[in-house]
Amino acid sequence: MTTTRHNFSRPARRGGFTLIEVLATLLLVGIVLPVTMRGVSLALAAASNARHTAEATTLAETKLAEITTDTLSATTDGSGDFGPDYPGYAWASQRASRDYGLTEIMVRVSWAERGQPKWLTISTLKYDTSASSTGGFQ
Repeated sequence: MTTTRHNFSRPARRGGFTLIEVLATLLLVGIVLPVTMRGVSLALAAASNARHTAEATTLAETKLAEITTDTLSATTDGSGDFGPDYPGYAWASQRASRDYGLTEIMVRVSWAERGQPKWLTISTLKYDTSASSTGGFQ
């Protein structure tokens, strides 16, 4: 009688990942991905805020220069928008008398960002030449 031997050794392992390796990877991705997306979202919001603030600053400086050089508009308060070139931006100006014949001219530029109202205010002082006889510098 011949005896046959059966080879019960393990078969050669094929390439691939085990279930534990796949689950560990999914868990890691599930933790890292939301944190990464939150970081990207914050970076995009900061970039948008910086762009809007820089644009509003330029618009405010331009409008303030226009108001201070125009004697007619420098005597009254006003408001408006910047036209179709800058949609969503609006401006308002105010004047306030100060000591020594000075007038403070303030310009506020407002816009909406992510549904929230934002604004930027700049101001300058202008010497009123007609006030020189009422206590201004001589």
